[in-house]
Amino acid sequence: MSRRLASEFAATAFLVAVVIGSGIAGDRLSDSDGLALLINAFATGAGLIALILAFGPASGAHMNPIVSMIEAWLDGMSWRQCAGYVSAQLSGGLLGAVVANTMYGEPALALSDTERGGAGLLLGEAVAAFGLVTVILGCARSRRPATAVAFAVGAYIASAYFFTASTSFANPAVTFARMFTDTFSGIRPGSSLGFFPAQIVGALAAAAFMRFLYPDAADATDRIVTPHHSYRGELG
Repeated sequence: MSRRLASEFAATAFLVAVVIGSGIAGDRLSDSDGLALLINAFATGAGLIALILAFGPASGAHMNPIVSMIEAWLDGMSWRQCAGYVSAQLSGGLLGAVVANTMYGEPALALSDTERGGAGLLLGEAVAAFGLVTVILGCARSRRPATAVAFAVGAYIASAYFFTASTSFANPAVTFARMFTDTFSGIRPGSSLGFFPAQIVGALAAAAFMRFLYPDAADATDRIVTPHHSYRGELG
């Protein structure tokens, strides 16, 4: 378990560093918000693929509390283990924010002043989380290989940056970490309070839908993480 938690801590730290760092870089390299978001989306999608492939065999490379919660809900891990995963993800994400901010000469920790509110954005977050969990469980229950899953998750998140109104945070740990950067990727703490429940609702709805869609799949294919065993140990 200690190795799994170390894996989740490091993977989430890298993910947040990619999200925030590429957001800062994109913003500084371009006068266009659209181009900056494209850079941010490409880097995040590519980073996710690499991180899932690298850390998946150790912990499942969840890097996301809603993924770990769905795993526990589907009896793939205990709720106590889930709590450990979430703690590692939140602390790792905070470290990633500190590293990204510091690399670019920003204050190590600074509360974001970027407002991201409104019904449309909250719906966007629910849709983003629904889609992410749908991709993960759909690949698992249809027995896709680990490499395919990594690319599917990375591609989905990169596309969701553009088709969702919220630019697809879809991850409470990343949302939490992005509160502490007053840069392109930041989110005001007050705005995040709506994002968290939207992400959870979207994830739970996706899990219920995929069980309906694949009712005859073996129980084992429900599981997002089974470390060191076939593709199920490598889903993001």
